[in-house]
Amino acid sequence: MALSNPRSIFGIHQITPYNLVTKELYGTMRVLGSSTLTLSPELIDLMGGSSRYAWDSEVGTISSEMSITAREYPAWAFELFLGKKPTLSAGSITAVVSSATNAVGTSIINATNGISAVGFIALTGEPNAKYGTYVIKAVSPTTIDVYVSTNITFDRGIDVGYEDDLLKINAAPITIAIGTNPLTNFGLDFTGIGVPAFVVDDTAMFQVDTPNQGKMEVTIGGSSDSFPKFGCFVYAQKKGSGSMFEIDCFRVQAGGLPIGFTEKEFSEAEITAKLLYDSSRNGVFSVRALD
Repeated sequence: MALSNPRSIFGIHQITPYNLVTKELYGTMRVLGSSTLTLSPELIDLMGGSSRYAWDSEVGTISSEMSITAREYPAWAFELFLGKKPTLSAGSITAVVSSATNAVGTSIINATNGISAVGFIALTGEPNAKYGTYVIKAVSPTTIDVYVSTNITFDRGIDVGYEDDLLKINAAPITIAIGTNPLTNFGLDFTGIGVPAFVVDDTAMFQVDTPNQGKMEVTIGGSSDSFPKFGCFVYAQKKGSGSMFEIDCFRVQAGGLPIGFTEKEFSEAEITAKLLYDSSRNGVFSVRALD
C-alpha cells in the first residue's frame, strides 16, 4: 500500500465565536492575518547525583493560547475582547444633529433666555453639515463662538476651513437673537429664545453625524463591564482539492483589543486569548479535517 498524501493546512478563512450556553453565533471575522493555537507544556526534569543530564522528564502544566491577527473590527469583538456590547444604529441617508447639552454652566442651552435648540437650517442646511463634535462658547451675554473637533468632512457641501488654531469655525462672534441664527457654511441653526443672558466662558456641546450606512457606539472601561467566556471555530482556507480544516475551541477567555492608527495602512490588532478546559466536553479543543 502506498503512502497517503500528507495532510496540510493552507491559509486562514475565518473565525466564528459562539455563546457557550445557547450556542448562538456572535458573528464572524474574515479579514485576518493569522490565527495560531499554541500549547506550551512545562517539562519537569528529574535531576540528581553527578549526572549533567536529566534522568527522566514528565509533562507538567500546559499553557494553551490562541493568537489572532485581526484586520477588521466587528461589533462583537468589543463585547468579547473589551467587555462591553456596543449599541448599533441603522444607517441614515441624511445628516443628523444631536441634542445640545451644557458642559460648563447652564446659560447657553436654556429654555428661557438662551439657545433652546441646535438644528439644521431649513431646506438648505443638511447638505452642508460637517461631521464632528461641536463646542459652543459664550463670548459675551449675547454672542457665541463655535468650534469643531475635526475637519474630516469640511469638503461636504460648501468647502470650509478653520478660523484659528483653536479650531474655531466662525469668523466673527454669532449674535443670538429670538428665532433663527444660522451658521450657513456648516448648515447649522441656533434657535434663540427670550433675551440671551450668557455667562462668558460657559460652554455647551453637540454632535453632527453625516450620512452613513450604520453607526456603532460603545463606552469602554465601565465599572460593571464584564468579559464573557465563549467558544470559537477557526477555519483554514479551503484548498484546491476541496479539503477543509476546522478547530473548535471549547472555552475561550480573551481580553484586549489593540486599535492602531498607522499612516497609509489598514489597522491590525494582535489579540491573545486563553483556551480553557471544558469539563462537559472533556477537552480544550477539537480538530475536524475533511480531506
